[in-house]
Amino acid sequence: MTFGATARVVGGVTVVDISGSVSLIEASALSDLVQELVEKGRKKIILNLRDVHYLDSSGIGQIVSGYATVKKNGGQLKILHLSKKVQDLLSVTSLYKIFEEFSDEELAVQSFR
Repeated sequence: MTFGATARVVGGVTVVDISGSVSLIEASALSDLVQELVEKGRKKIILNLRDVHYLDSSGIGQIVSGYATVKKNGGQLKILHLSKKVQDLLSVTSLYKIFEEFSDEELAVQSFR
């Protein structure tokens, strides 16, 4: 399945719905999208990974890079709907410590208030 990402605004928060695979090639597109959102002043971002079927180390790296970009610009990036496999990967790498993760979109949006 190919990579796809669309952004929508919910209660002043940008939710990026990501689908397909996020590997080396697609990871660059994700990074570019996050950078573009920040440049447009969107600093409350949720990455919805519900429809991501594959995420490799490049994808994780770009999510971390996106987190750093948003934080450096005074914003917050949170993650929605992590699969068990990705949760385990974040746990093994201790990256779970930096991400605020949610399984409910409404709660994720409300967390910015």
